[in-house]
Amino acid sequence: MEQATVRFEKNGHVGCITLNRPDELNALNYETLVRLGEILEELRQESKQVRVVLLKAEGRAFCAGADLKERRTLNEQQVRRNVRKIRDVFTALERLPQPTIAMINGFAFGGGFELALACDFRYAVQEAKMGLTEVSLGIIPGAGGTQRLTRLIGPSKAKELILTARRISAQEAYQLGFLNGVADDLGRLHAMAEGLATEILANAPLAVYQAKSAIDRGSSVDLQTGLEIETMCYEVIIPTTDRLEALEAFREKRKPVFKGE
Repeated sequence: MEQATVRFEKNGHVGCITLNRPDELNALNYETLVRLGEILEELRQESKQVRVVLLKAEGRAFCAGADLKERRTLNEQQVRRNVRKIRDVFTALERLPQPTIAMINGFAFGGGFELALACDFRYAVQEAKMGLTEVSLGIIPGAGGTQRLTRLIGPSKAKELILTARRISAQEAYQLGFLNGVADDLGRLHAMAEGLATEILANAPLAVYQAKSAIDRGSSVDLQTGLEIETMCYEVIIPTTDRLEALEAFREKRKPVFKGE
């Protein structure tokens, strides 16, 4: 039986997406993008059950970007279709209510780098290499790289990386603020990502979702508009059972039991 290009499994309240094309360095062909989009839609609808999402990959690469073997067989209309698809899927990933954690186990170039950019947190092994290398192939980043990287590290540094198609080390990526941490090996990578997930899961899920939303929606607007967005997100939390449970737990000097309600 042919293996799925993307796997999904749940462990408690943690969902794990695994890119599964190791022989192709997890390059993103159209089939993979379609399946990834389906999983993300399922996750969006299951936010009460799945509260944190891990994104990892099989083999020695996280993701080498677009599948150039497939791309060579496409006409211009099909290329546009693929570019729209990858952009839309990465946007769906970015807009998940759940916090998302990328576990970069190796190469992350082009679309693979952009995939990690669409996550909330990123960890990588020490030997990982990454970068937006599209201009060396006669194209530009088309799945959000020019926008998300700029917002993350500033326009000057983003231009430097994108216009040179530079490949950088995990340590360089960490120093630039792209990575939240660098792991010595794969075991430590898993421990770091799962440790962060555990910390997040200890908190009220609806509050986590609204805090993420306030940050994401407010990061590209002026301060006053951002404060208004924060107020709207806070309003969503006021009638929740979890908010009242936290107050009761404080009174009773115990840990709250959050249900996502």
